[in-house]
Amino acid sequence: MKDIEEKISVIIKACTDKKGFDVKILDISELSNVADYFIIVSGNTPNQVMAIADEIEDKMYLTNYDLLGKEGYREGNWILLDYGDIVVHV
Repeated sequence: MKDIEEKISVIIKACTDKKGFDVKILDISELSNVADYFIIVSGNTPNQVMAIADEIEDKMYLTNYDLLGKEGYREGNWILLDYGDIVVHV
């Protein structure tokens, strides 16, 4: 559990560092076998959405958490980052 708490903390810090807003952390462990947590964060522009996603990726990489998948980055309207037990929607 400590590992997942650290991951969530790293993700939230990365979001706030890039001025992400309306951050929601949803515990979906009882509802899904795909992930335990779903984190949603908003940005105002495609550039900000990309910056938030980049910051999450950078901070997670620096703490040795592997990104398993990424979708939607090219357009920048929404980006999905899959860290296995945590999925982040920017």
